[in-house]
Amino acid sequence: MTGASSDLQGLTRALLDAARAAGASEADAMAVEGESLSVNVMGGALEHAERAQGVEIGLRVLIGGRQASVSASEVSDRTIAEMAARAVAMAREAPVDDSLGLADPDQLADARAAADGLELDDNQPPPAPPELLDRALRAEAAALAVSGISMVESASAAVTHRRLWLAATNGFSGGYGRSGHSVSAVAITGEGLGMERDWAGESRVWAADLPPPEDIGRQAGERTVARRGARKPPTGAFPILYDERVAASLIGHLLSAVNGGAIARGASWLRDALDQPVLPAGFDLTEDPRLPRHPASRPFDAEGLATRARAIVADGVLQGWTLDLATARKLGMASTASAVRGISSPPSPGISNVTLTPGAASPQALIRDMGRGLVVTSMLGASVNPTTGDYSRGAAGFWVENGRIAWPVNECTIAGNLREMLMRMVAACDLPAWRSHRVPSLLVEGMTVAGD
Repeated sequence: MTGASSDLQGLTRALLDAARAAGASEADAMAVEGESLSVNVMGGALEHAERAQGVEIGLRVLIGGRQASVSASEVSDRTIAEMAARAVAMAREAPVDDSLGLADPDQLADARAAADGLELDDNQPPPAPPELLDRALRAEAAALAVSGISMVESASAAVTHRRLWLAATNGFSGGYGRSGHSVSAVAITGEGLGMERDWAGESRVWAADLPPPEDIGRQAGERTVARRGARKPPTGAFPILYDERVAASLIGHLLSAVNGGAIARGASWLRDALDQPVLPAGFDLTEDPRLPRHPASRPFDAEGLATRARAIVADGVLQGWTLDLATARKLGMASTASAVRGISSPPSPGISNVTLTPGAASPQALIRDMGRGLVVTSMLGASVNPTTGDYSRGAAGFWVENGRIAWPVNECTIAGNLREMLMRMVAACDLPAWRSHRVPSLLVEGMTVAGD
């Protein structure tokens, strides 16, 4: 790490020195520098462009089982000294938690940078504004070329670059950079009460992996046109196919339920499920924070521990919780190197790249076999009881009759219990690439649909 990242390393060193001088027994510090440029177009012309650049610093101090976190976007010596003094004063008033503390030195990652095959930064000069404008205009034109599209509400392209450095008084010091590129479009069909909209978007760490803007715009247009004439479905108990666009949200509820924070509080519908089946036999749910060019990959976690691949669920059976150091200590376990944190917050358990075992059948085959039911392509709102797993969400998609899509659906509610739903699911073969949560389309039997 060189250049600006060396400056970030110096900032974290200064923060730790200030924390010690202010009376902290332990501390860790983060410094993040980022740049972003985005453009939005409408009607074949630039509508909005935004550029942002800045450095943020964060400091966490620990004193006798108490902790406090502070942050700033100004990096002068005076600001750093004031941050340390304020953090120490706050920590002395905080409640005692004996699980708090930095990692032991022998727990720390050996790899302190992302140069070891993760490819988190494409190391390319950022595209100039005219190039981003061209990408957005191409996406808009492709969406408008789809028959039935009345307008494109927005088309955008963006590029980001972020550099991070983490250091702590236990001797850890490391950092890495991450690039990001994205294109998206939102299209509209119809007018007034008959108006429908849908969207498409893709993001990649490397620009070379991003699909052509024309593909993204065309997909937005085709998805929107397919929604013309949407109406409510019937009410009753039906099978539901979660399209791969939204299937990850279903698995996301499982991931939340096995988070060490929820388990330590006793606020999880899976709190008694360790070593028990939580998915049908044959399903694996794995996490791999070291996938090259993936959006959530990282060489070490937010407490300096080396990341590694692990099984969350193996052959349907829950293997363990997602833990940082504090939740691991509370539960008498070892950290899974899953700590995440922001500039102004302490570490907490989090997930990086997860993959669910795909099935053998195509989504079309599952639709054919379901006979009569609902394909969900978008959802809004959520009511999930974290203790019982009772689940209710607003949904839209397509109604299925006789194994074929019959009409588009809006304004309905789907409901069930997550523990039961997940044990009844069947996976399709359409495992998406490049996403942080790689989950195929999922068919769930016997859910409640509230429509007409």
